[in-house]
Amino acid sequence: MEIDDIETIAVLGAGNMGHGIAEVAALSGYTVNLRDIKEEFVQDGYEQIEWSLEKLAEKDQITDEKAEDALDNVTPYVDVEEAVGDADFVIEAVPEQMDIKQDVYSDVEEHLPEHAIVTSNTSSLSITDLSEVTERPEQFAGMHFFNPPVRMQLVEVISGEHTDEETLAVTEALAEDFDKTPVRVRKDSPGFIVNRILVPLMNEACWMVSEDAATVEEIDSTTKFDMGLPMGSFELGDQVGHDVTYHVLEYMNDVLGEAYEPAPFLEELIEEERYGKKSGEGVYDYEDGDGADVPTDAGSEAIANRLIAVMANEVGNLVGNDVADPADIDEAVMLGAGFPDGPAKIADETGLDTLVETLEELADEVDHPRFEVSDGLRAAADEGGFHGGDDDGGVDFTNIEITYPGDMVGQIVLDREARMNTINEDLLDELSEAIDLLEDDDEVRALLITGAGDRAFSAGADVTSMAGSADPLDAIDLSRKGQSTFGKLEECDMPVVAGIDGFALGGGFELALCCDFRIASERSELGTPEHNLGLLPGWGGTQRLMRIAGFGRAKEVVFTAERFDPETMYDYDVVTEVVDNEDFEERAHEFAADLAAGPPISQRLTKRAMLRGWEDIDAGLEIEAQAFGHLMETDDLMEGITAFMGDGEPEFEGK
Repeated sequence: MEIDDIETIAVLGAGNMGHGIAEVAALSGYTVNLRDIKEEFVQDGYEQIEWSLEKLAEKDQITDEKAEDALDNVTPYVDVEEAVGDADFVIEAVPEQMDIKQDVYSDVEEHLPEHAIVTSNTSSLSITDLSEVTERPEQFAGMHFFNPPVRMQLVEVISGEHTDEETLAVTEALAEDFDKTPVRVRKDSPGFIVNRILVPLMNEACWMVSEDAATVEEIDSTTKFDMGLPMGSFELGDQVGHDVTYHVLEYMNDVLGEAYEPAPFLEELIEEERYGKKSGEGVYDYEDGDGADVPTDAGSEAIANRLIAVMANEVGNLVGNDVADPADIDEAVMLGAGFPDGPAKIADETGLDTLVETLEELADEVDHPRFEVSDGLRAAADEGGFHGGDDDGGVDFTNIEITYPGDMVGQIVLDREARMNTINEDLLDELSEAIDLLEDDDEVRALLITGAGDRAFSAGADVTSMAGSADPLDAIDLSRKGQSTFGKLEECDMPVVAGIDGFALGGGFELALCCDFRIASERSELGTPEHNLGLLPGWGGTQRLMRIAGFGRAKEVVFTAERFDPETMYDYDVVTEVVDNEDFEERAHEFAADLAAGPPISQRLTKRAMLRGWEDIDAGLEIEAQAFGHLMETDDLMEGITAFMGDGEPEFEGK
């Protein structure tokens, strides 16, 4: 089977995950049969889809017509035969219990076409065990969405022992057709990738409380503000549900051993039915209290190192057992859990030798198998990191990518797709280094800056990674660092083009303002939302925007904090050209290539004169005059005149 053969998708289970998955499939144009065991269940799921689509339309994230079409694509069913009889692809999303899921497959097999693929949205159960109760284990895979499916980008595609490659390829292609990012889980291993990292991390936080090694406040402050994770460990546990964490640990403990034994503090929460937000109380009180109230300054390096060590050990287990490689692990955890950086990268930056030592010290203090250093972690430490050492002395970029698409164009790709290419301090450092590298390259005559994927050029500053910096002096330093880094694009001797496809907001928009030209796809949105956060554009936006768009327009953009379409920004003289979505990549490169073919000496001197004249017109005029005289002696001038007289195209050499 191929992706083009899929027309009808049966989603089994109309609960939170089921109706969310059905909505995603319907928005992608598929015929969706939504099935549950009772009419009231499936109708409630259908109504939730209708409500969600209306909300998306109200927020202008989709058109009213698309919302209506998507709802028309969904048909609710109770009868199994009607639901699956014409299905090409099945996504099961019933409760997370092996016997319930196996019963569903028995019912489905009786009526399902032979060619159909069956997948399970399980978050932890064995795909192999589930597949073996069907008559098509080769056509069975895991397809694990994250909650809520409409918003979350990640889909873990899991191979069972019997799953064939064609099934996995089609499942990944379908996830991509849903506008999701599939990450392959190569082996059927409890917790797959994201839960294999998160669940032991949350359990270790509970162990620290059980052993009086740290308080809830200290742990959550460390994880949220020192490590820069989206939530504190216990805050996340309350959100997920401690009963869910407990059941996943029980399963992992049964399959993988006592290293995954639930901590006494977690068992206490379960016994007292303090499951989290859904029960009104977990570690924090959501009924009679204020919920999670995490202090910003109670963290410690010792807590961070212990948690990172446990996390790194799980990365080692996944890599060592060939479940996934470090890059896939990082991508999955950033997409599925909202980490600012992947766990493998976090571990590398902390230092694997340090983390191995931390685990060995903990093993000496506490006799428990969870601190046994994994073979994968030891091997990675010997190799200089999960992502390898910089053996060749070259530049090792992790937040950006440099490419050379040809035509004397050097391209910098902001490469944090899982975080909408948001900008952190590491990215600023790498961007500064990349600009210097490309400026020194004689084969590069124009820069093109783009964002990875088609969702964002850059959605702004990575607020999560900066959340722990409450010191005004640190904030001032960060503002100056961004200003100076982006300013290098203005001062760069080559023409610089920002290729904007998707969001260019906040700091991302400020970066684009420093480029000489801005090419935007039709689907792009631009603006400065800082006032919605009680901030202001701090990387040069208050100054550069008014010089480009004018004083009044700049005030409108900044003070309204709205997102503007590219056509409006074109009218405001901010965007140079608006391009059809499908033509964007080709046109952005073509625009940069045309500039690269221009006279490099003239371009360099012109940029210098214009930039200086922006500050001081008399100084600018003097540079202009001196440059004009200098250019009279260049070979490029003769090349340009000769080509003009002969009605040809000049080939400038920068001499």
